[in-house]
Amino acid sequence: MYESLAPPAPSWRISLPHTTAAVPVARALVRTALHELDEPAYCDTAELLTAELVANAVEHTAGLRPIELVVELLPTGCQVEVHDADPRPPGDLDPAAPLDEPDPWQEHGRGLLLIRALSQDCGHRTTASGKAVWFTLGARGGGH
Repeated sequence: MYESLAPPAPSWRISLPHTTAAVPVARALVRTALHELDEPAYCDTAELLTAELVANAVEHTAGLRPIELVVELLPTGCQVEVHDADPRPPGDLDPAAPLDEPDPWQEHGRGLLLIRALSQDCGHRTTASGKAVWFTLGARGGGH
């Protein structure tokens, strides 16, 4: 009897410069990776949330090492991870915690709220070289 092994999920991994130039490159990679899905709203959401993660990594971590972007297509949607060298956790990404209203007078502070509100799931984990911050989107880009 032969056992069928499922092929690995398609994935993309790229090192990005630790500059704001990384944001459009990350958006382009996500757009390319999700092109086959033919769901514009889903792709737009994935691009927006990816841009937020990359911009946060550039702004809030030391710029000595590149940022790494990982996009994985899953049977149920996709997962995007941004790896950086800073092991400190990002602001509150706990999907179970209540969403706090951002201060309308501040320019910053909405990125992680967007990720929590629009993703199916999100979080962070420690890695050997820092941390990975991630989000998943369901097959129809479904948030909560």
